[in-house]
Amino acid sequence: FFFNLQLTFGPFDRLLSEQRRFSSLYQVAPKDTFLTHGIISLMLHFHWIWVGLFIIDDDKGAQILSDLKSEMDKNEICTAFVEMIPVTKGSFFTQTWKNQVQILELSSSVIIIYGDSDSLLSLIVNIKQKLLTWKVWVLTSQWDVSKFDDYFMIDSLHGALIFSHHREEIPNFTHFMQKYNPSKYPEDTYLHVLWHLFFNCSFVKKDCKIVHNCLPNASLGFLPGNIFDMAMSEESYNVYNAVYAVAHSLHEMLINEVQLQTHEKVIKIIFLPWKLHPFLRKTKLINQDGVNVVLDWKRKSHVEYDILNFWNFPKGLGLNVKVGTFSPNAPKDQKLSISSNTIQWATGSTE
Repeated sequence: FFFNLQLTFGPFDRLLSEQRRFSSLYQVAPKDTFLTHGIISLMLHFHWIWVGLFIIDDDKGAQILSDLKSEMDKNEICTAFVEMIPVTKGSFFTQTWKNQVQILELSSSVIIIYGDSDSLLSLIVNIKQKLLTWKVWVLTSQWDVSKFDDYFMIDSLHGALIFSHHREEIPNFTHFMQKYNPSKYPEDTYLHVLWHLFFNCSFVKKDCKIVHNCLPNASLGFLPGNIFDMAMSEESYNVYNAVYAVAHSLHEMLINEVQLQTHEKVIKIIFLPWKLHPFLRKTKLINQDGVNVVLDWKRKSHVEYDILNFWNFPKGLGLNVKVGTFSPNAPKDQKLSISSNTIQWATGSTE
């Protein structure tokens, strides 16, 4: 019995790599095997030995907590507190949150957060509303600090350091996005909303022709970075690689089917999803930005990390600036590279 194939583009999950249970599932995202080593290297570089932890309360969070605690103990880094945050988008001002805010105000100046920004919505709302500007936040690549806006002039997360999977620029992607507009892609209703809000531009629904107030050269590039980031997000990059890998595997499968047929008797090729599995498992291709795409988790190489610094002062700037790298495959004393002079630290704090 064969299952239809599935590809996930969210963060890598060790549980989903169990082949007996998920033999038809492929994870596009890179493994985070050395994420904790990178975080600990950053702590040691800046001599941060009193650190707080906010960890998402799920299986991945439990694993990362175990890995972090093990590495922290080895390197004599002390834990100021550990708070396991439930995955919720509900109440922001419960008694539990009051206790956690008190912990934030009185404890370590360096706090590690593991989890994605959608799941930890309550946490980010409370951090921003309490204006804890003297804290240094160390975040993971699943955290999008620019997607939440508020009414304060100062952003509590300004100066945060983010571990992001290294990736190259997709050729012509920015150029494509700058040309993306409602007249060219009338079926995209999201574009119509953006053009109406920011360009005061109306369209006739019947044929989507421009009727008034529409600038002929208006593009997504005109919008502020905190409204629409022209850079490809990590999740979008995974989707891009998933589509690229499936297209490549389909091409290989069809060539194989044609070669098996004789010239005298050409049979119509019928696509059955399970036939694609052997080709997806063997996939190892170089995408357009020169990066190897491997779907078999056993053959995935150790990913490099870019260390990004979140600049959001003045409010609305919303830039993620690369200030360093962590390379697991480099020699021991060369794994971490950091440009301290480039970092904008949180308001009220220093290195």
